[in-house]
Amino acid sequence: MRDVTMPLRSPMPVPPLYPLLYEPLIRSALAEDLGRAGDLTTDAVVPADARARARLVARGPGCIAGLAVALATFRLLDPGLRLTPARSCGDSVDGGTTLALIEGSARSILTAERTALNYLGRLSGIATATAEIVARLQGLPTQIVCTRKTTPGLRALEKHAVRLGGGSNHRFGLDDAVLIKDNHLVVAGGIRPAVERARAHVGHMVKIEVEVDTLAQLRELIDLKVDAVLLDNMPPLMLREAVALVDGRMITEASGGVTPETVRAVAEAGVDMISLGWLTHSVKNFDVALDFEAI
Repeated sequence: MRDVTMPLRSPMPVPPLYPLLYEPLIRSALAEDLGRAGDLTTDAVVPADARARARLVARGPGCIAGLAVALATFRLLDPGLRLTPARSCGDSVDGGTTLALIEGSARSILTAERTALNYLGRLSGIATATAEIVARLQGLPTQIVCTRKTTPGLRALEKHAVRLGGGSNHRFGLDDAVLIKDNHLVVAGGIRPAVERARAHVGHMVKIEVEVDTLAQLRELIDLKVDAVLLDNMPPLMLREAVALVDGRMITEASGGVTPETVRAVAEAGVDMISLGWLTHSVKNFDVALDFEAI
């Protein structure tokens, strides 16, 4: 039915992130936390030779993401720590599940704790929210995709978490695809001049997507043969009509105001994908803790 190519949901496992993508972020986060004087509390209270064993534990059910980042936080602060993963990124877990064991210097474990939990909690929260919304589309081909509404500096990590939860990624940045939105159309003077300028500016490997608010705009766009259309804030009945008008000539993406309660009705309208900014910009943090054990 489609005569354009865009990635759809794949059964293939999600590969891990390269450490070079997140290690600079960890170093910066640790430096921010340690400041000019280091961990005053831990250095004052805990003897330098104290040893400890601790477990990263999920406090509730969810999908795990960012475990490798959390463990790298401990490793970068103290390469002498012994790190033993008990679960993997992408795993679904119940509350009380041990995710990893950490053994070694008590000072190092305590100092790295908050930064590690910040990464693990946020990224697992994104993966969990994605998994929950994907589950609502059981039996439907529609993809859930994220947006560029990510935490500055954490985009690669947060988009990876979406994939671990069963979703897919929209463009990563301004440089890997053309998305002509309503304000672009105002400045450019309409759909046709905007599309023609975009096509003349980018190479043949770059996809072009255009946002439309009305069926009249969509009819104008269809003749211009772009790769995808973003159907903005359209109710399900209008989406059905839009999908029928497109008739497989480009990818259809619904966006704007979609909630967990309405997502299935939007998908049943026949769109190829639904983009959700709240997956990354306002997701609930996953509850995870570091529990110390006596040695």
